[in-house]
Amino acid sequence: MTNKALVAKYYEMWNSQKFDVANIIFSDDIHFHGSIGIETVGIEQFKGYANTILGAFPNLYHAVEIVVAEDSLVAVYVTYSGTHKGKLFEYEPTNNRINYSGASFFTIKDGKITDIKVLGDRYSLYSQINS
Repeated sequence: MTNKALVAKYYEMWNSQKFDVANIIFSDDIHFHGSIGIETVGIEQFKGYANTILGAFPNLYHAVEIVVAEDSLVAVYVTYSGTHKGKLFEYEPTNNRINYSGASFFTIKDGKITDIKVLGDRYSLYSQINS
């Protein structure tokens, strides 16, 4: 599987909410640095993060806009959308629709994702759920 295809499976996992796929595409000690300041190490911690995010945005969708791959690195520009249905940090549910952009940077080794760094437009996100 190409590195681009592996990253495509990551976004399919999010959009389908089938996180058992993480056991296949991630290294056991996956390092994840999320755009909202949460960091995890390991597959189970990542799944906990995913549950937190989906608790706040149960219909979260990742629309992949641009993918660039070189050697063991893949960069992706994404637009996130969903509805704020659950508490996120101090932000109570607003039922507001959210739509904001981000970029993710993946490191791949031996056919597994070993590191993900996500940058997101937090200002835009928080302004959409702070009303």
